[in-house]
Amino acid sequence: MLRFALLTFAAFAAMEVLSYVLHRWLLHGPLWKMHRTHHDPAHGHGDGLEWNDLFAVAWGALSVGLIWAGRADPLASTAFPLGVGIAVYGVLYFVLHDLYAHGRLGPRKTGVPAAQAIKRAHGRHHQSLSKDGQEPYGLFLFPPSMGRRFERKRDRPPR
Repeated sequence: MLRFALLTFAAFAAMEVLSYVLHRWLLHGPLWKMHRTHHDPAHGHGDGLEWNDLFAVAWGALSVGLIWAGRADPLASTAFPLGVGIAVYGVLYFVLHDLYAHGRLGPRKTGVPAAQAIKRAHGRHHQSLSKDGQEPYGLFLFPPSMGRRFERKRDRPPR
């Protein structure tokens, strides 16, 4: 059981690192044209699907595949807990990023300080439409100063 928990946690933690790396160098690099739909406020966050949602489908398929591969003996399997860790990351990402930070399916509020910090840090990532210099690229790991209140460039009055 400890092995299962450790592998699940390792997969969860690896997802944040992979998220950062893939987001920074692929989504804001060669795949920017596809990912830009997520950054463009004119696209209307919460108003349907974005091309960017295909990435969630791919991670979901990997998670389901790993869980399926280890279903015969979940506690002895390596694949099953890795799939569960990816799934847990995906669910938290969906709730915190899509539902809360971007208000997909309607606006959400919470009094949980950690969730509010994640939303503010992610707002910094969306402060402009440029593909360059948009830290933080991860969802859960960011410098504490990025989770503090700030004013986004696009929210400032024109000078």
